[in-house]
Amino acid sequence: MHARALVLFSGGQDSTTCLAWALDRYREVETIGFDYGQRHAIELDVRPLVLDRLRARFPGWAGRLGEDHFVTMRELGQLSRTALTGTAEIRMTDKGLPNTFVPGRNLLFFTYAAAIAYRRDIHVLVGGMCETDYSGYPDCRDDTLKAMQVALSLGMDRRYVVETPLMWLDKAQTWQLAQELGGDEFVNLIRTETHTCYLGERATAHDWGVGCGTCPACQLRAAGWTAWKRGASSRPVQPATGARD
Repeated sequence: MHARALVLFSGGQDSTTCLAWALDRYREVETIGFDYGQRHAIELDVRPLVLDRLRARFPGWAGRLGEDHFVTMRELGQLSRTALTGTAEIRMTDKGLPNTFVPGRNLLFFTYAAAIAYRRDIHVLVGGMCETDYSGYPDCRDDTLKAMQVALSLGMDRRYVVETPLMWLDKAQTWQLAQELGGDEFVNLIRTETHTCYLGERATAHDWGVGCGTCPACQLRAAGWTAWKRGASSRPVQPATGARD
């Protein structure tokens, strides 16, 4: 139904997998990244390198990969005061959420992305939000993204489709999806080039990638890798279409 998509792309495992999913599905794909004062700002250096590697190693996707947009919204980090935008120790709060939750982050991401998509005449927005293997963030929930799709479509008077292909996949299935999309070479690109670690650690290499190995993001990625290598997700994966339905 649509030929073009805009992917929320951080340079991490999930957004890189979603980018490949979009490149496999749409004729033209653009990307957008955000500087919101994140503690792991190293991801801002990693993301253009990942895009370059994709273009160099996957010529079938290179022709579909279009413009990369970059938005600065550092005020969000100043407002939120979380462990993801400051140096606080990562822990659970008395509200039942980890203190890495940045209030309003994904809502703002999609609002800015929709504004750029409006100018670029793009109707599909793709994000790596997941309700299966995540930290309980309310702005990653399927209901939130469905409501966001409605609000953006009404507020901008055009039909947007918010795609969240990882919504019902665990991390092992995310590795499996990457394998199905781009084979071993794409899995290795994710493993060696992308960044997930909340602490911004890039000096220590593991089988599953680079990171501190102890923060929640690293632990989740490592557990998914181990489960996938053990064959927990050897069958083909059916990605969700998120808020489309």
